[in-house]
Amino acid sequence: MERLEKLLRERHPLVELRVNEPMSRHTTFRIGGPAALMALPRTAGEAKAAVKAARELGVEPFFLGNGSNLLVADEGYPGFVIKLSGSYSVDELNRVWEANRLLVTGGAVLLSSLSGCALGRNLTGLEFAGGIPGSVGGAVTMNAGAYGGEMAQVLESVTFLDEAGEVCTLPASECGFGYRHSIFSDRKCLILKARFHLDQGDPVAIRARMEELAAKRREKQPLEHPSAGSMFKRPPGHFAAALIDQCGLKGFTVGGAQVSAKHAGFVVNRGGATCGDVLALVDQVKERVLAQTGVELEMEVKVLR
Repeated sequence: MERLEKLLRERHPLVELRVNEPMSRHTTFRIGGPAALMALPRTAGEAKAAVKAARELGVEPFFLGNGSNLLVADEGYPGFVIKLSGSYSVDELNRVWEANRLLVTGGAVLLSSLSGCALGRNLTGLEFAGGIPGSVGGAVTMNAGAYGGEMAQVLESVTFLDEAGEVCTLPASECGFGYRHSIFSDRKCLILKARFHLDQGDPVAIRARMEELAAKRREKQPLEHPSAGSMFKRPPGHFAAALIDQCGLKGFTVGGAQVSAKHAGFVVNRGGATCGDVLALVDQVKERVLAQTGVELEMEVKVLR
């Protein structure tokens, strides 16, 4: 990482770099040791420069969104992390604007901000996204969704850096969207921008729907503790939370990690949880559910180590 840091500082001094940056600051779980090197580009040009420099030295970057679906090892990550950054509404990658009747947003924009911008323009279709704690880039990559809505339903096109560090744009129809999946899930691409086709709506109705969904989240989800959202994928024909609850595992604890007593599909950080605590808890939950129900659970949260 020292060679890469030196190269970036010499060639691209405006790109913000951090050495041994604690990943616990960049995940909603609030867990994780330091990343050896992190770049925080504010523009597409800076992002392209960081990717090109890394690949010139044979380094494969890890692209980080808001860290809302990520668990990082306690010892940290020995590689290079790129996280889109910048000031909201000012810098290119963290801004929302309208163009050709589409709502356009940088990849660093949080879904909560995006849904608020849509409301401010009386646009409907993103109400479901208001409570999802992710960035646009991460949400596009995994086709994030909730309460019957998902990104694929409202996306028009996606602009990204491909594996060679070149800027490309694809229509949503060619992005291979499925349940919590897209072609970007399997490729080393960085989402720079997304364009959304939204309909004009009644602002009173839009706000009411957003408030309704927010109330549902507060009632059913353990928002008072750090977590990575749903810990497990939905097994065919079942619901992970129901299976875990059926096995009497609500409140089950390993170290600082706990199966939420409010929603069994969530694993929460009750305070001081380590990656080791979470993985040990997940293993025991999977074993118990398989033994008692015959269903094998699969983690939805990604692990970086």
